[in-house]
Amino acid sequence: MHGNKQHMQKDFFLFNSSKARCKSYINLREVTQRFRLTPGEYVIVPSTYEPHQEGEFILRVFSEKKNTSEEIENRIEADHPVPAPASAGEESEEDQQFRTIFQEIAGDSPPLVWPLSQDMEITANELKNVLNRVITKHKDLNTEGFSLESCRSMIALMDMDGTGRLNLQEFRHLWNKIKQWQGIFKHYNADQTGSINSYEMRNAVNDAGFRLNNQLYDIITMRYANENMNIDFDSFISCLVRLEAMFRAFQAFDQDGDGTIRLSVLEWLQLTMYA
Repeated sequence: MHGNKQHMQKDFFLFNSSKARCKSYINLREVTQRFRLTPGEYVIVPSTYEPHQEGEFILRVFSEKKNTSEEIENRIEADHPVPAPASAGEESEEDQQFRTIFQEIAGDSPPLVWPLSQDMEITANELKNVLNRVITKHKDLNTEGFSLESCRSMIALMDMDGTGRLNLQEFRHLWNKIKQWQGIFKHYNADQTGSINSYEMRNAVNDAGFRLNNQLYDIITMRYANENMNIDFDSFISCLVRLEAMFRAFQAFDQDGDGTIRLSVLEWLQLTMYA
């Protein structure tokens, strides 16, 4: 397909009938359906007998005129919206709760008022306690909270001063992102099972501002999905944290913006081991 380069959403297949399909469907990996988009444009849908299998196929197209074809989702890029600054007005109940918990864990004795002093910092284990005391109250997420490893990744993403801890400003920045991603997860977790499937994960990642190709989506599924190919809330947030961290690191190295970088072994290990 040439004009429409976007991933076909579920509604497309619900409300459009196929123009051609295989007459028989057996335990083989094959192309099963063809949909017409506009005159001269088609989308070919390969399929496997069982879900989440890899397969290879050869597609031959006979045309009287010159034609172009390409795999959809060939862009790899990310949006990095600047988080909204903390409101200077009246605090929400959630803000008040975090202020109290942060004060308690960071060990600051005087009463706290936004913006807090930035000499207070929390570790990964303390971050885990802060987040889970709030997240576990969201019953619709059906989650036991974040793991210590997830919180270490969050600190690696937000630790701008290289202390291995988060000050309040970094923490607020992180929480704004988590709230945004939490909203996306809730949208696709409409049945409130506490997880989303691999197809929903693809759309959720796109909604979070990341455009990936099929190979990367497959890697994400293998890395973060369970045996039933479902992704829970902790894994979902961990995936987005890792994606943003790696995109941010790549852009920092890609000074000329040509989409390629060259790293030494030391730089590569520093990048991957701390992310």
